[in-house]
Amino acid sequence: MGVRNIEAGKEIKETILRNNSTAKIDMMELDLSSMESVRKFTSQFNSRSLPLNILINNAGIMATPFKLSKDNIELQFATSHIGHFLLTNLLLETMKQTAIKQKKEGRIVNVASRRHKLSYSEGIRFDKINDESGYNSLSAYGQSKLANVLHANELARYLKEEGTMITANSLNPGAIATNLFRYHSLIDGFVGLIGRYAMKSIQQGAATTCYVALHPQVKGLSGCYFVDCNLAETSSQAGDQELARKLWEYSSNLIKT
Repeated sequence: MGVRNIEAGKEIKETILRNNSTAKIDMMELDLSSMESVRKFTSQFNSRSLPLNILINNAGIMATPFKLSKDNIELQFATSHIGHFLLTNLLLETMKQTAIKQKKEGRIVNVASRRHKLSYSEGIRFDKINDESGYNSLSAYGQSKLANVLHANELARYLKEEGTMITANSLNPGAIATNLFRYHSLIDGFVGLIGRYAMKSIQQGAATTCYVALHPQVKGLSGCYFVDCNLAETSSQAGDQELARKLWEYSSNLIKT
């Protein structure tokens, strides 16, 4: 497990072990908003020569006030997209080697959101990612989730062209009663009052992620988007191949700086 908060990670690890005493869990510090942290994590992971079949990109923050990351990138875009983009790039060779050695399909899963359909009008604001003027916290969240889908689609195309036995997909886990809404007091209050009745539990919310990562029915599917354990339609922006290519180039340049 790559975790930003080690103490919280320890609690999760203990909970898993209480429910499954035979589980084997390694925990390492990982802050997806920091490229330095991502590089340190992947360096340590790759040095262990561990196999890697499944990568679930699931870090995220929602609708934060405008803030720049340590790398001077708008925080939501940095955490939800750039961190995952760099992490995936640095672990991809390990996944390729694992797939070859084990003769088993590898899977990369980007946890996006239905909010990918509600980004800024231009989709990705390449020239205004870090521009505070015109910043809208919910649209910026939608932008970061749109980037998750576009990243998975372009990665799937790249992997297919290379003939690699690895798939890449994205999904919407659904509205889940968590503290993700903490930056919006009105929404957070609503979640606290009726979330348990009108929203998914954490277990229900994890179901689609587990399905895409593990289920035999998903074998061979790549560049797809899932909702409630079923194939689903994305926004027209998410299906724009040119936008996906442009985002890939833009992200590649960012992680080189």
